[in-house]
Amino acid sequence: MESLETDVTVGSPADQEARFHSLLTQNYDDVLRYCLRRLPVTDANDAASDVFVVAWRRIDAAPAGGDTRLWLYGIARNVVRNSRRSARRSIRLRTKVAGLAPETVDGPERQVVQSDELRQALVALDRLSPKDQEVLRLRAMERLEIDEIARVLDCSVEAARKRFERATKRLQSKVGNPVPTTPS
Repeated sequence: MESLETDVTVGSPADQEARFHSLLTQNYDDVLRYCLRRLPVTDANDAASDVFVVAWRRIDAAPAGGDTRLWLYGIARNVVRNSRRSARRSIRLRTKVAGLAPETVDGPERQVVQSDELRQALVALDRLSPKDQEVLRLRAMERLEIDEIARVLDCSVEAARKRFERATKRLQSKVGNPVPTTPS
């Protein structure tokens, strides 16, 4: 995946606008759901918008076809990571200023979990590294295949497969019972 730092502008403005409009209308809902699964609602809407700001700046680098959604997930992954980092900094600053014990930021998963088994799985998921969490979420929540996960994570298919297998084993060891390896 190309760096998201530089802007690429090639082609007529009308072509760019038409391509972006198509990209936005076809993928906005998927990108918003991706962000909602990882951030509180108030932050997820902003994050989804930020993804498309980056996409607009990089419209000529956007791949065609089914890879477009994966490209946008790669951008969203970085936007979500930055949003979480900002939230943690904000909490630390408020805590430091107020002299209070640190609070935690609950993600949207916490708002919808009903069963104890799912709660235990989410607690176990929280104990995993962010990289393990992301590969498991891409598979389970976004329902991506291993080759698609590889494109989002910008790694080889074999590396993505190994990351997924290792993350699954780590999650199983923390939960204490088998975790399905296919989305349900």
